[in-house]
Amino acid sequence: MDTTIDLSLSQRPDLSDRRVVIVGGTGSVGEGVVRAWLDAGAEVIIPSRTQGRVDQFTGVLGEAATDKLNFVVGDYTTFASAEERAEQIEAEFGTVTDVVASIGGWWTGKSLWEITQAEWDRYFVGLTTAHVAQVRAWIPRLPEHGSYQLILGGSATQPVPGSSIINMEQAALLMMRQVLSAEVGEQRRVVSAVLGPVQTRLRHWVEPEWVSADEVGLLSTGVAASPAASAVDYTLSTKTQMIAHLRGLGVYPQEGGEAK
Repeated sequence: MDTTIDLSLSQRPDLSDRRVVIVGGTGSVGEGVVRAWLDAGAEVIIPSRTQGRVDQFTGVLGEAATDKLNFVVGDYTTFASAEERAEQIEAEFGTVTDVVASIGGWWTGKSLWEITQAEWDRYFVGLTTAHVAQVRAWIPRLPEHGSYQLILGGSATQPVPGSSIINMEQAALLMMRQVLSAEVGEQRRVVSAVLGPVQTRLRHWVEPEWVSADEVGLLSTGVAASPAASAVDYTLSTKTQMIAHLRGLGVYPQEGGEAK
């Protein structure tokens, strides 16, 4: 099976009536998500903790940074600050239809019994709190059938020796997706994309089977446009898996044919 993905063949959905908040949008994977949503015509809002990061990211996007790209500057990682950002965004831009949470960080180097309190607080407590803060702020605000999307890593299901904190944090977030889906029922659509290594602008060495940040972005827009995409964890460790999911969402041609 040919696992080359030609994004020029994709059938990008029309999301011109959508307003998405992409938390972590200035990250290397978030960049691909932002580009895809802008290409789909959506209004994109990115919370960022510093103006410097906003300026840097805008420079990276270049001409892709259209007038539909907006930023709000301020902390969003605690319960209080996430609520404050949500109130600010609604007041300034209006109702948000979709949220993509691409909040992450990596840590490695010690066995579980060697970690310090500071490392635990930063990489487990801090990161999981930031994710739960977004859920608290946005799930009640999303319209019926709006989508809440989590971007997670493969360490949620595959143990990585020396990275126990991240394994545990990502596994907790994967369960959070499942609990959220059970709690919201059919009123909201909650999904996750569980990624393996990702080709990004900042990664100089990649394997052919790694998915790209732009492909992750296409999947995200496909999820938003597909009412049936709900209560699912998309495993995206390889191009083969990505192709299957993109075809299932109708945003990439079927083998020997066109997108649905």
